[in-house]
Amino acid sequence: MLDRREDIKRIYFQLYKKARSFLLSEQSRKFLVFLFFFVVAAGFWLIQTLNRDYETDILMPVRLEHVPQNAVVTSPPPSSIRLRVKDKGTVLIHYLLGKHLSPIRLDFAHYHDKAGYVKIPVARLEKEMENLLNASTNVMSIHPDTLSYVYSVGRAKRVPVRLQGKVSAGLQYYVSDTLFSHDSILVYAPQHTLDTLRAAYTQPVAISDISDTTRTRVQLAPVEGAKFVPDEVTVTFPVDIYTEKTIEVPLVGIGFPPDKALRAFPSKVQVTFQVGLKHFRSIHESDFSINVAYDELLKLGATPYTVRLTAYPADISRIRINPPQVDFLIEQEASPHYNKDRHHWRHRPRKERSGPPATDDGCTRLHLRHRGQTPHTGRPHHPATTHQLGRSRRVPRSMP
Repeated sequence: MLDRREDIKRIYFQLYKKARSFLLSEQSRKFLVFLFFFVVAAGFWLIQTLNRDYETDILMPVRLEHVPQNAVVTSPPPSSIRLRVKDKGTVLIHYLLGKHLSPIRLDFAHYHDKAGYVKIPVARLEKEMENLLNASTNVMSIHPDTLSYVYSVGRAKRVPVRLQGKVSAGLQYYVSDTLFSHDSILVYAPQHTLDTLRAAYTQPVAISDISDTTRTRVQLAPVEGAKFVPDEVTVTFPVDIYTEKTIEVPLVGIGFPPDKALRAFPSKVQVTFQVGLKHFRSIHESDFSINVAYDELLKLGATPYTVRLTAYPADISRIRINPPQVDFLIEQEASPHYNKDRHHWRHRPRKERSGPPATDDGCTRLHLRHRGQTPHTGRPHHPATTHQLGRSRRVPRSMP
């Protein structure tokens, strides 16, 4: 480190000695004297040259001010007018390089017309322009010679703001919402234009691969003959990270007759899905439902039922169900006339003693389990007896 400092000092002193020796030499003194007198002569020449009169073009801004909220300027006045001016070169240099010209201010209250079409001869503005220019400046010509603008006084209504464009998040992230600084804004326009406006759309937005909350200011897309207040909004895109969750959801039969019930194997299925971290704890089993229609099972017969979610939260994605198909059984409920405690059977009227009603396909594929009675005779039978397609067989007691 010390060696480097010594090297820097040595190089500095060497350069200093060379520069000093050059400046103190006879040749350098002659060069510096020549350079001094050259600069002085150039300064005098420039002053003499700029002291003459010249003509040039300058641009003077135009501003329309104090426009009412309900007035929509459909054709605004030009943003600037071109002046041909004559003055000393020093003044013109000041205009072109140094001085920022103040704008000509048009007060809407002074220049308006019932027809909505305003023409202002520039001659009426000459006095105002002279006040904005130097006293020695002469205006030779003005272009254009007339300022005009068109406006209409419209009614107002409030419309919602809508995003136009595409915003995507990075891997394992997602955009959880779109928030506007103003969810609705006022739009002023003639009545026929208001009738066609349903929303105020932003200019197209294209943002990709974001991994954190993003805010941006966006202009509203212009609509001819309409004025938005405000004309821009701040859009916020909250970003959340995905996580995975698994819950068990039971299968529930709907549309079943009072004496029949659904038995599914298994009775619950596992539902796995992706959800944002902030919604992880707020999603429960009660937010899901799997409704199995009785008529649909009759059409399936012995074919396994394909599980489908009939209700689930809107904040989840990539849903997987395990198992995707289940076996089912339509079970005949026990008759209310059978008393299990006393094993006593009270005979029902003869018209109700018939077997279970046949299905549309003749019960050739429908499985029935009867509790407390035989399907045709109405006599009590052993609870471990199972009936399939109208025939009974004895099974061991150990079987469910």
